[in-house]
Amino acid sequence: MKRVCCVIAGLLLAVTAASAQAPPAGQKVGVAARLQQAYAQLKTNLTQAADKMTEADASFKPAPEIRAFAGQFAHVAQFHYLFCSQVKGGTNPNTANLEQTATTKADAVKALADSFTYCDDAFSTLTDESAAQFVANRGGEQAKAVPLINLIAHDNEEYGIITVYLRLKSMVPPSTENAGRGRGGRGSPGGGGGRGRE
Repeated sequence: MKRVCCVIAGLLLAVTAASAQAPPAGQKVGVAARLQQAYAQLKTNLTQAADKMTEADASFKPAPEIRAFAGQFAHVAQFHYLFCSQVKGGTNPNTANLEQTATTKADAVKALADSFTYCDDAFSTLTDESAAQFVANRGGEQAKAVPLINLIAHDNEEYGIITVYLRLKSMVPPSTENAGRGRGGRGSPGGGGGRGRE
């Protein structure tokens, strides 16, 4: 049952990202701006969620066959390096298996923060023109926007799963708290990663 809840939460957040509120009439939002907004919202939600995790809960697993709480953040960080190294056109600088090495709260929080630092300029320097530029990918080419879209989708999925861990520990997810304060949620510029209530 708990595993089903995790999957459903992830799917709901993916749908939220796809159905984010349209901009006000007359306002134009390009691909780069929308990706930057979604990334900023996810960065806030994931960072605040990692901060909520206690050291004692870092090893918590809702079911034996799924990742520990800290492992969820390490998994997000691992994929940040993968996706952003594709955009940057270089070698992935992360050679560790973060899911195996970042098992404490401190390690998971640091891995997540470092991965966001690595990805920040991949998003901040993106323009609508550069989003369409092709970069190498496994023997072929893809537009720069593709791995960034994949990162947003993956982060939304993982954040949805993380909200279940938080709820099982009687904690309110950051997106719910921030929506109540007017930051986050579907009506916010970030849209994805924040339904009003998880």
